[in-house]
Amino acid sequence: MSEILTRCAIIGGGPAGYTAAIYASRAGLAPILYEGMQPGGQLTTTTEVENFPGYPEGISGTEMMEEFRMQAERFGADIRTGVITAVDFSSRPFRLTTDGGDTVVAETVIICTGASASYLGLPDEQKYMGMGVSACATCDGFFYRKRRVAVVGGGDTACEEALYLSTLAKQVFLIVRKPYLRASKVMQQRVFDRENIDVLFNTNTLGLYGEEVLEGAHLVEFKGEPNQREYDLDIDGFFLAIGHKPSTALFVGQLDLDEKGYIKVDAPSTRTNVPGVFAAGDVADPHYMQAINAAGSGCRAAIDAEHFLQNNA
Repeated sequence: MSEILTRCAIIGGGPAGYTAAIYASRAGLAPILYEGMQPGGQLTTTTEVENFPGYPEGISGTEMMEEFRMQAERFGADIRTGVITAVDFSSRPFRLTTDGGDTVVAETVIICTGASASYLGLPDEQKYMGMGVSACATCDGFFYRKRRVAVVGGGDTACEEALYLSTLAKQVFLIVRKPYLRASKVMQQRVFDRENIDVLFNTNTLGLYGEEVLEGAHLVEFKGEPNQREYDLDIDGFFLAIGHKPSTALFVGQLDLDEKGYIKVDAPSTRTNVPGVFAAGDVADPHYMQAINAAGSGCRAAIDAEHFLQNNA
């Protein structure tokens, strides 16, 4: 058990966290970064990243995050394997508790804990993760050009994903458990007008199947009703669009959160309602959720922290 002093503590090790560490290190803040339970963040669950500038041939998410990490270490960032289990933002310097029992006393804190996609809870989802199952059409849709894919969900996000995929895939099935779409009327009409999108109302997914990669989904129509019908749908890709959950449980009662649990920031800055505490990446971004955007906000958070320290020496 020890007390660790730092000018800048960074919670989370995805694109936002590692980029914040690079900029904070170059600014001479000697940051300490705790990677959390998933070093590298959600990007490590993707097989290949092709839309991040600077990688013309593409790169695996895991390899990219390793390179981000090494670059941060090159400039002197102290990157530690560990989880922050409690925070106290009631007064500055702030106090963070690690899973090892240490206390980190920080003059500034940058939160980059990210958000995780919501899943149906099927065991097969993890089995085929990166092998046909995805929670990001923008990230992975390119791999399904001229193929058959399905999107699960009935809101605006699901419709947006289906429309995007329809420009790439041969056929898109929108799996909706209710007899209607929750999306806006304009978005609904766009989906209905797209010739290669089929909306499967009153339909639930029972499971997925395939030898080494995803080959299809087990579906049930009118589940629990007299006219219930089970059938298999041959598809190459299965995209989940039922929302994301920000990793903010640690900050409830400490920071202002929106109705969905995302950290509120004073855009375009990364300032939270607590002076000296900043948030970057998906934990404060319910809209874009892209690696390059997270990295950019990590840069801004480090600059914001540096300016704060200059003005509050």
